[in-house]
Amino acid sequence: MSEQRTQRFPWAGRNYRIQTAATVVSGLGNAAAPIATAFAVLGQGGGAAEVGYVTAARSVPLVLFLLLGGALADRLPRHRVMVGANAFNALSQAGLAALVLSGQDALWPLMVLSAAGGAGQAFYAPAAEGLILQSVASEHAGKAFSVFKMAVNAAQIGGAALGGALVGLVGPGWVLALDAGCFAVAAALRVLLRVEPADRPSAEHGMVHELRVGWHEFRSRRWLWAVVVQFGLVNACVLAYEAVYGPVVAEQRLGGAGDWGLAMAALSVGMLAGGVLMTRWQPRRLLLAGNNGVFLFALPAVALALTAPVPVIVAAMFLSGVGVTVFSVGWMVTLHQEIPSELVSRISAYDSLGSFALLPLGTALAGPAADALGLTGALWACTAVILALSAAVLAAPEVRRLTRAVPQAPEPTESPVAPAPVPEAESVTSG
Repeated sequence: MSEQRTQRFPWAGRNYRIQTAATVVSGLGNAAAPIATAFAVLGQGGGAAEVGYVTAARSVPLVLFLLLGGALADRLPRHRVMVGANAFNALSQAGLAALVLSGQDALWPLMVLSAAGGAGQAFYAPAAEGLILQSVASEHAGKAFSVFKMAVNAAQIGGAALGGALVGLVGPGWVLALDAGCFAVAAALRVLLRVEPADRPSAEHGMVHELRVGWHEFRSRRWLWAVVVQFGLVNACVLAYEAVYGPVVAEQRLGGAGDWGLAMAALSVGMLAGGVLMTRWQPRRLLLAGNNGVFLFALPAVALALTAPVPVIVAAMFLSGVGVTVFSVGWMVTLHQEIPSELVSRISAYDSLGSFALLPLGTALAGPAADALGLTGALWACTAVILALSAAVLAAPEVRRLTRAVPQAPEPTESPVAPAPVPEAESVTSG
C-alpha cells in the first residue's frame, strides 16, 4: 500500500506528509480562534474598535520578529524552530482561553496574550515555509503545493464551521482551548521530522550580515517586492473585513457567530476548490494567473457593504477562497523556482514582513475608519484598495511575464531532507 501511494504521489516524502498533517491539525484550531477571539471581545461589550485593537496586538510582534525568525530558520534546523514556536503558541492560547473562561472583562490582558501568539507565529512561519518547500522536488512542485493547500484548506473548512458553532454552544473560551490543544499536537508531530543538515550560513557571519544578504536578494527581484508591496495593503484590507467588519456585520445585521462561521467555512471551501483546480491547471505565466485571483479578494467586502443575504456573502467568500489558492500556489511555485534554498527562510521573512507590516495599523484603524466613514463606507474603501492594487501591480513587466520553468532531468523523489535544486519561499498571504 505504501509503495502504491509513493508511485501515485511521488512528491509525498515522509517530511512532506508529517508537515502536511501537522499543519492540518494546527489549521483546525487556527480557523476557529479568530472567530472565538472576536466574539469574546464583542461578548464583553466591545465593538469594532476593540476587536481591531486585539487583532492588531497579535500583528505587531508578528511584524517585529519576522526577520529574526527568518534568520534563525536559515541558521538552525527548521523543524526545531517550528516545534518551539508551536509549543509556545500552545501555551499562549491556553492562557488566552483561561482568561476568557474566567470571565474577566479587561481588554489589555487579551491584547498581551494575542501579542504572544503573534510572536510565536513570527518564528514559525519562515521555518515552515522553508521546510515544506525544501521537501518537494521541482518537477512535482505545482501539484505537491496544490495538494498541500487542499489539505490545509479542508482543515480550515471544518475549523471555521466548528468554531462558529462552538462559540454559540459552549462559548469562545473553550474554542480557544481547542486551539491550544491543536498547537500541542502539531508540535508533537513535528518532533518526528527527520531533517539532515543542509547548507547554512557560515558561523563567521552574524545575523546582521545574513539579513543584509537576504535584503539584497529580495530587492534585486522586482517581481518579488512589487507583489509584496501590493499585499502589504491588500492583507490589511482583507484582515479588516475578516476579523473586524465581518463579525460586526454578522452580530448587528445577520445571525451572529454561526453565520460568520459559515462564511469563513465557505472561504476555506473555496480554497479547497482552488486547490483542485491548481492540480490540473498549470498556468505558464505564474504571477499573472495568480494576480488575477487577487481581484476576487474584493468580493466579500462588496457583499458585506451591500448587507447581502447570507447565501450571497457565502458565495463571495467561496470565490475569494478560490482566488487565494490560485495566487498562493503560483507564488509557491515561483519562489521554489527562483530562490536558492539557503535563502528561503530569509526571503520568506522579508516577504512576510512586507506583506504583514500594515496589519497592526490596518486593524487598529478599522474601528476608527468605520466610525468616520460608516461601516459600509469602510467596506467600500477596502474594495477600492484591493482592486486598485491588483491592477497596479500588473504594471511591472516581470509580474506579467515571469513564466514556469521547463522541468529538467528527473530528480530523486524521496529526498525530503535535501534542499530542492531550484528552491523558493512562500508567504502566508503574500501567499
